[in-house]
Amino acid sequence: MQFIKQKIEGVWVIEPKRFGDARGYFSETFKLEEFIANVGDVKFIQDNESFSSRGVLRGLHFQKGEYSQAKLVRVSQGAVLDVAVDLRKDSPTFGEHVAVELSHENGRQLFIPRGFAHGFVVLSDVAQFQYKVDNVYAPQSEATLRFDDPRLAIDWRIEPSDMLLSEKDMHGYSLEEVAEKYSF
Repeated sequence: MQFIKQKIEGVWVIEPKRFGDARGYFSETFKLEEFIANVGDVKFIQDNESFSSRGVLRGLHFQKGEYSQAKLVRVSQGAVLDVAVDLRKDSPTFGEHVAVELSHENGRQLFIPRGFAHGFVVLSDVAQFQYKVDNVYAPQSEATLRFDDPRLAIDWRIEPSDMLLSEKDMHGYSLEEVAEKYSF
């Protein structure tokens, strides 16, 4: 596997090696020893999966306090634009984001440490999205950062009129409100 540091400290793109022939390919998508050696000792406790159609935007979600989560995400069908926003107040990159296309074709994964908001938009007809987390889901600790906050200036590569969002995702906090209310 190739581990590629991103412009924001703690965020990694991971490119597993693929071995293919006329039948398809084989790939190791997670190897604990390599992950620890490159990223660190993150103890994943749960795997999750979502399935969505084109234009679905999920996020930008985060959990605060003791329920903050690190995530390792990938796409096993389709393609998404995956986005991680740094919410760590003491970070020199607070409010900055990393955006990476993840697809079943490129096999890339994105590691997002605790202290980040995370979301994705589906670029293909459908997408099957999988992620490992290092902490339980706690609805009382979840919050949403506005996907369209002008201060974030995220190019989602899909027009807002073509997006499908949940009620919760349409009414997230601005980056300024997150900075006032929460600390990471």
